[in-house]
Amino acid sequence: MASDPSSALLLLPPPPSASFDQFKAAYEPILVAVCSRLAQQLDGANRTAILDIALSLPGLLSPSCQPRTRAFGSLQTLLESIYRLIGIVCVELKTELDGPGGIDARVVLLDFDSVHSAAVTKGHSREGPIVDLQTLALSERPWERVYYPDSQVGRNLAAAFSSFQSQTKDPSAAPMHAIPDAPNWSLPDSLLVLDDSNEPRTHYSVAVGGTFDHFHIGHKLLVTATALALQPAEGAEKGKERKITVGVTGEGLLAKKKYAEFLESWEERCEITAAFLTAIMDFRLSDASAPRIERANGPGPDGKYIQMHVRPDLIYKMVQITDPFGPTITDEGISALVVSKETRAGGAAVNEERARKGWQSLEVFEVDVLHTGEVPTDDVENFASKISSTDIRRRRMEMATR
Repeated sequence: MASDPSSALLLLPPPPSASFDQFKAAYEPILVAVCSRLAQQLDGANRTAILDIALSLPGLLSPSCQPRTRAFGSLQTLLESIYRLIGIVCVELKTELDGPGGIDARVVLLDFDSVHSAAVTKGHSREGPIVDLQTLALSERPWERVYYPDSQVGRNLAAAFSSFQSQTKDPSAAPMHAIPDAPNWSLPDSLLVLDDSNEPRTHYSVAVGGTFDHFHIGHKLLVTATALALQPAEGAEKGKERKITVGVTGEGLLAKKKYAEFLESWEERCEITAAFLTAIMDFRLSDASAPRIERANGPGPDGKYIQMHVRPDLIYKMVQITDPFGPTITDEGISALVVSKETRAGGAAVNEERARKGWQSLEVFEVDVLHTGEVPTDDVENFASKISSTDIRRRRMEMATR
């Protein structure tokens, strides 16, 4: 496993509560410590430190949480909380987020209790963004260090992680580092509220759309939520194809954007979004086959796309959007759409168009918008700028004209 001095894993035990106040009290000191260390390692260098965060939530892989969409509301709320807190911490530390000289944080969800006492299973590898501890420990990710809080629950999680690594006798396994003076808290019985209001559906083709310019934590939340809506491989019908379609706004619709000259190209935005999807979903060993990639540059709706065959049954498709609907009204097989709460009207409009075609309505999942409610008053503007593609482009412009 090659070592990268700017790559780390943070193991987080379950929070004491889904309440953001308690969530923040438990995790903020830990994130401050880890992000400070990564920033010091960068030492002003024009590169980005990768921080993978594994947030443990017991029971995620249990039958009671299947299909995954039953727990979607709880899971997206917890993801919103951790990404919001990352933004708050980077503002406090005056650290760049998702850009050169800063920290690129990527969150996956971890089911610890269901597997922590198991022996290593040869060839075992779960697909993210929900993984078990064995998958994470054996993934051969190039972490230089693995951090964990030096509390009872943190030490338990770290010990279980180390036990998997020790069974493989991998000499290049990343060393474990305890974060001292971490808060202590009691683990709750359950953090998940399951939705039983409707008959849960399984989705083999899910979609999301956006500009995805200068990919930031708001985009990460939205894309991770989309991956959560997809039926996982373990519960899928044998041989049935699963697809995540990402509609990426074409450059023709972006000409009137502020600081348009600093927009990333469509290809760059697709590449970065697909790389993030791979980072949160693909935990196979390094000798796994590379994705087969198809590209098309044809006219008309859905004519321009990049399609990645990641596994025999899993496809990521990045499609150029040239109208308000994109592939949701040209691909009848899509059955779920993920939107942010500020764009919920788009989901209703899509279903109206599908109804006109006589197609089944999409199940629409809403994701919270990252907000500034718990940001110190003096830092609200700084936090908002970290999750605004427009402000990121403005900062790029200012840097270019210095």
